[in-house]
Parts: sequence; structure tokens; C-alpha cells
Amino acid sequence: MTASSAKQPTTPTAEHPLFICYSRCSTCAKARTWLRDHNVDFTERDIKEDRPTQEELTAWLDMSGLPVRRFFNTSGQAYRSQGLSKRLPQMDTEQALQLLSTDGMLVKRPILLDGRHVLVGFRQQQWEDWLANTNENSHNS
Repeated sequence: MTASSAKQPTTPTAEHPLFICYSRCSTCAKARTWLRDHNVDFTERDIKEDRPTQEELTAWLDMSGLPVRRFFNTSGQAYRSQGLSKRLPQMDTEQALQLLSTDGMLVKRPILLDGRHVLVGFRQQQWEDWLANTNENSHNS
């Protein structure tokens, strides 16, 4: 298992995805364990130390097909302290992405990127479907 530094220029692929997490997050720990248990070789990036840029978030949003609100960590202290449950509905997508880029703790985690797919949050069935699809595609190449 490689635990490469995310500071190195790495383009995530299905064979070597980028796992964006927060070290003190229990959900991230579960997702990391799941990746290791399934022999997924990944690069890990700490979302607090190396927060996503607005450009990255824009690309991930486009790739995911999700609404921008799904990228917010709605259970986090930063979200609550800024009153974002009331403010977010009035923001356009660009404003919301700009805000997300200012504080990694606002971003829902973990995030798994493979260059074509973005998984936001850890829902085991979704990750299992991703892995099955990845394995199927690697055997068909």
C-alpha cells in the first residue's frame, strides 16, 4: 500500500485513486480501512492541511453530477458556526465553491477521486459499486 504525499503531482486513476480525508474523522478512518481491506492502492491527502482549491472543487462538482450542497460538511462546527444552513440556499454555485475552498473543514469527507468519478462521503455500497466497476473496466481494457 502506498501512502504517497499528496504534494507530489499525482493524477488520480482507477488503479491509484486520491483519498481526501481528515485524520481525526472516524468516517474517514472507516473508509481508509475499507480501501486497505480491498487492496486499493491510493494516495492520501489531508483536507485540513492541503485544502481543495476552487478549481479542484469545480472540476469535482462537474465530474460528480451532485448538487454543490452535497460537498458541504453539514455536521461540522465550521458549517454551524457560520450559519451556512441559512446562507447556503442564497449562494450561487460559484460563491459556494469559493467558500468551500477557504476551509477544508467545510468540505464533506472523505472524497475519493479516480480521474473519472468522485465519491463524496463514505457510503459502503457506493464504494463497493465503484470498485466493482473499476475492476470490471480494468479487465475489459
